Amino acid sequence: MKLIINHSSMQPIYEQISGQIKDLIIHGELTEGTVLPSVRTLARELRVSALTVKKSYDTLELEGFIQTIHGKGSFVSSANQAQMLEEKRREVEAELENAIRKGRSLGMNNEELTELFHIILEES
Repeated sequence: MKLIINHSSMQPIYEQISGQIKDLIIHGELTEGTVLPSVRTLARELRVSALTVKKSYDTLELEGFIQTIHGKGSFVSSANQAQMLEEKRREVEAELENAIRKGRSLGMNNEELTELFHIILEES
């Protein structure tokens, strides 16, 4: 599992780790039942605190992406399709919000943004 940590990012390291693992699960690169590295192993690989990795795993477990069995490790949970679909919808929504903000910062009004959206929709 290849994760990249940006130490100069404003995003906390535990969020970077959990976000990247979540993306790997959502995009099917980590499938149901896949064993994740132990907290200590991943911490050593990423050169971060074990507590940081533990917090990432705890976050993923709360969100239903992984399951931890004490003494056996952490595993990718059974694919919750509804949850994964909702996550993908949130990604699309965030990208649309960014596009709208960018358009508005360039002085585009709602009508222009809507027209552009429909043009792009027709071309897709």
